[in-house]
Amino acid sequence: MYTVTTPIQVRYQETDQMGVVYHANYLVWLEIGRTEFIHGLGLSYKKMEEEGVVSPVTHVDLHYKVPVRYGETAYVKTWIDYYDGLRTTYGYEVINERNEVALHGTTDHVVVKKDNFRPVSVRRQFPEWHEKYMQAQQGDE
Repeated sequence: MYTVTTPIQVRYQETDQMGVVYHANYLVWLEIGRTEFIHGLGLSYKKMEEEGVVSPVTHVDLHYKVPVRYGETAYVKTWIDYYDGLRTTYGYEVINERNEVALHGTTDHVVVKKDNFRPVSVRRQFPEWHEKYMQAQQGDE
């Protein structure tokens, strides 16, 4: 399985009054990880969007384990948990500086036409993405 690990320097504005990362900010970090994952495969989400499609999040499942604090470096590990040519589930772990899993979870996505949100077959419309995602899921990338 192909994975990408992205470092995140925790900024003050990402924390709450307790000095820990506010829960919703992890979603931003996961997007950063997902973008780096796609880039690591040699693909460009921006180029895909230029063809009139977007990939909205349809489901989020996150499990918070230990806090990450201001001034620490967190590491977002990203991989493909599931892919079938239409739907993609990305898997994530956020690891803290002590090498503890601070969060694990998934986000589900589907590629849709930007103007009407009708699903698009990645397999047919973006064969390069499809091939790279199949390889990444199987660990051949």
